[in-house]
Amino acid sequence: MAPRIPRRETLAFSLLVAVSLILLRSAIVVAEPELQIVDAERRIDLTSHIITVFLTLKVENSGASPASEVLLAFPPNQADKLATLKAALTVGKKKKKYTALDVNPKLPDGPNGTKYFGVALQKPLGEGESATLEILYILTHSLEPFPVEISQSESQLVYYRDSALILSPYHIKQQTTFIKTPSRRVESYTNVEPTKHAGVELKYGPYTDRAPHSFSPIIVHFENNNPFAVAEELVREVEISHWGSVQVTEHYKLVHAGAHHKGVFSRVEYQGRPSVSGASSFKELLARLPPRVHSVYYRDDIGNISSSHLRVDSRKSELEIEPRYPLFGGWKATFVIGYKLPLEDFLYVSPDGRRYLNFTFGCPLVETLVDKLTIKVILPEGSKDPSLVAPFPVKQHLETSYSYLDVVGRTVVVIEKENVVPEHNVPFQVYYKFNPIFMLAEPLMLQRESDVQN
Repeated sequence: MAPRIPRRETLAFSLLVAVSLILLRSAIVVAEPELQIVDAERRIDLTSHIITVFLTLKVENSGASPASEVLLAFPPNQADKLATLKAALTVGKKKKKYTALDVNPKLPDGPNGTKYFGVALQKPLGEGESATLEILYILTHSLEPFPVEISQSESQLVYYRDSALILSPYHIKQQTTFIKTPSRRVESYTNVEPTKHAGVELKYGPYTDRAPHSFSPIIVHFENNNPFAVAEELVREVEISHWGSVQVTEHYKLVHAGAHHKGVFSRVEYQGRPSVSGASSFKELLARLPPRVHSVYYRDDIGNISSSHLRVDSRKSELEIEPRYPLFGGWKATFVIGYKLPLEDFLYVSPDGRRYLNFTFGCPLVETLVDKLTIKVILPEGSKDPSLVAPFPVKQHLETSYSYLDVVGRTVVVIEKENVVPEHNVPFQVYYKFNPIFMLAEPLMLQRESDVQN
């Protein structure tokens, strides 16, 4: 049996361990870089239902240890509705040079559920050094209609909730926030001195010497009659044919996400007083398509819809579409847009011999939020080893589809992403291997069928 350690020695050892942990923790705290924000300017654009925020931070290291990361803080209600977050290091005043920086979520959460994102600096900030960061983030579903129901002749009013002070884990010496509204009509706003309202702009600040995690809730109640177009679901099928074309088919489930319409809809009043009746509704949408588009169609469950106009030039194509009826708050529309594109504009060969599709992610409809986007890239039969290169995190998996005269089926690369905004309309690539001998499969099958019939 092992000898027992005396109680007095046990207590002494426990005390020694506790003191060591306290000293170690103090050393860690001392080693952490001490950052402060010398100046901060935030500009919030509320002219659309998709909110764009530009944040400029001048960060200074007032400690002795170098700082390789700057933390950004968001309240939980904003972090859940964050569609995109980008950061760049800027140098110069007149002709600024931008260097993109990596941004990643950080754990654990801060006080009151604050969510952190870390901006990785390319070069650590030494003692007394400073850097200017420009942050872009986009919020969705952040405007709350009030009243929640309006009649055909009423304008749409919405609430926007935020803080007059910029939420940050650092001390901020000076800060100012500007809020831009779609019109001069602002019903009410929270006053946090100094606050100024002039025209379509609200100015909060400047505020000086605010402690870390300072927060001052504000509510702005204003008019916003811009279309609240939301695609609850969008499925884009991009089918590659090595015989010379790319066929694109887009299935939309669209909703007007603004204040719900109440009462009876009067088309006579709507057409007789278009500037007053149905001010927040929308009766047309604009889709920006690639250049050299052709064979365009626009239809719904009933059939083809003729109320569309296509404008094509060498740089872009624009398709104006009109649903069968104007969309008021809460109303929905389901439709399909299809078109063909020249293969040589989108399919390339990489140096290692693989072929790859270079196509645009996102939604072609202007100022449209997509709650759930699915892109299905249908590769030619016989394609092997597909791989996706996307500029941001997405979900992906493979499927197999069968078309006319297919034998083994076609590989389909399925890409999924939620909360998609126009900022996501950037190129992505799908690489694959292909043996040209498979191009003979369909002609041979057609020849065989013709020989059998003869």
